[in-house]
Amino acid sequence: MKEQELKIFTGNANPKLAEEICQHLGCRLGKADVTAFPDGESFVRIDENIRGRDVFLVQPTCCPANHHLMELLIMVDAARRASASRITVVLPFFGYARQDRKDQPRVPITAKLVANMIAAAGAHRVLTMDLHAQQIQGFFDLPVDHLYAAPVFSDYLQQLKLESDLVVYSPDVGGMKMAAAYAEMLKAPLGFVAKKRTSATSVEATSLVGDVEGKDVLLVDDMTETAGTLIAAAELIKDHGANSVRAAVSHGVLNEIGYKRLKDKAGILDELITTNSTPIESRDLPITVLSVAELLGKAIMHIHSNESVTSLFEIKGF
Repeated sequence: MKEQELKIFTGNANPKLAEEICQHLGCRLGKADVTAFPDGESFVRIDENIRGRDVFLVQPTCCPANHHLMELLIMVDAARRASASRITVVLPFFGYARQDRKDQPRVPITAKLVANMIAAAGAHRVLTMDLHAQQIQGFFDLPVDHLYAAPVFSDYLQQLKLESDLVVYSPDVGGMKMAAAYAEMLKAPLGFVAKKRTSATSVEATSLVGDVEGKDVLLVDDMTETAGTLIAAAELIKDHGANSVRAAVSHGVLNEIGYKRLKDKAGILDELITTNSTPIESRDLPITVLSVAELLGKAIMHIHSNESVTSLFEIKGF
């Protein structure tokens, strides 16, 4: 049976990442008009034949989340109506992932709602990376391939040669499982910071578990928006005698509050290491952006060829 042709399209959320993925795969980014009417309604037109093709739609649902989500849903519908053989939604960053449980009266589980919308639009499978919570995979009534940015971070961290004095910390109790995985990967001790949230944008770090004196500390988290949790944790760790504090964050969805906080607290966080899963600017701040295009490109090719993606979890040198 002849292999179906691979086609990759993108919306306006992160076109640079989509182009970089195509460069790694040696293919051309598909032609599509993804625009908006004056009233804000999204409009999509796929400008090439995709009948019987294996289509991948690259679109993180980052800020503005609602707009980019609608673009994605409309792209899926357009591809389905154009008779694509299979439609894979590539979500480097899955917005609404923090709304994954009913922890108050009369609140929604929006992550499940968004998963239902993607399925209803006509997607056949989902490729995503570092979800806020592992159980979100179960919200989809579709096959989900869940990647981790850890191999990308590992390559960079090995270049820094911090292993002998490195300690891995979670900036809050909820991130302990992710931090524990990094600690095992890097063969480093593990600790965590207890925090208290004082408002939607402010966090107070209250206590520290573990030894950081004279150590290089790596904070691990899945995302940061206002940088409040990271800065609060870094301040407390520095107060306890750490040599340096770096943060490895999968999704740097920084807003203006986050950029301002990093600038105002210069020197507290020695380096913020993140990925290009969403667009992010350095702004002369100590922000290092690592590319996940090769990782996503390999996953896309494995899915296209109906191969396992397990090999993509292997860490070089460990």
